[in-house]
Amino acid sequence: EPRKLIFHYTRMLLSAALFLNPNPRRILVIGEGGGTIPVALQEMFPGAEMDVVELDKAVDSVARAYFDFKPGPKTRVHIADGRMFVKRMAARKPNYDLVILDAFEADYIPEHMLTREFLQEVKANMAPGGVIVANTFSDSALYDHESVTYRAVFGPYFNLKQANRIILGRRDGIKPDDLATARKNAAELEGELGARGISSQSLVALLDPD
Repeated sequence: EPRKLIFHYTRMLLSAALFLNPNPRRILVIGEGGGTIPVALQEMFPGAEMDVVELDKAVDSVARAYFDFKPGPKTRVHIADGRMFVKRMAARKPNYDLVILDAFEADYIPEHMLTREFLQEVKANMAPGGVIVANTFSDSALYDHESVTYRAVFGPYFNLKQANRIILGRRDGIKPDDLATARKNAAELEGELGARGISSQSLVALLDPD
C-alpha cells in the first residue's frame, strides 16, 4: 500500500498543510527524507510547482532507489542547505503559498533553521496568506524558545501534537476564522487523506491555537 503514510509526523505534516490551503500551487519542501510528502503532493496536485531541498545527496539517492520517489515534471530537487536555498531564492520572489519545514534528525533540528532570521527569510519567500508547516519536537528544552521565535515572525499559530509537534501558521498570522476553515477543509479532504491512512477529522480535532 505505497500511498499510505505510516509515521504520525508525515500524516500530520500533510494534513496540517492542507487544512489551511487545500489547493497549493507553489510549494517549498525543506527536507526530502524518503520523498513521502513530495510524492503525496505530486499525486494530489499534479499542476503544482514544487521545490524540494535536501542537504545530503545520499538521502535523495535512497529516496529514488528504495522509496519510489520520482520527481514529476513540475518538481525540482535541489541538493543544498535549506537556509542558503531560501536566502538565494528571495531575489526571485517565488511567492510560495505552502512551505513545509522538515529538516529534522532523530535528536535535533539544524540550529541555523531555528533562528528568527531564518524564519524571516522563509517569510520573505511566501505569498500573502501563504501557509507554513514545521515538524518539531513535542518535548524539548528549546520548546518555549521555539514558540517565541515562531510567534515573533508569524504571529499566532496552531499546534498539532501526536508524538511530534507540528507548527501550523500563515505568513501574517492565523485569522479568527481559520479553525472553522480547517474543519471545513478536513471534512472535504477526508476521502483523499483517508486513502493515505489519515483520519483528517481526528487530526483537525487536535489543533490547538497557541
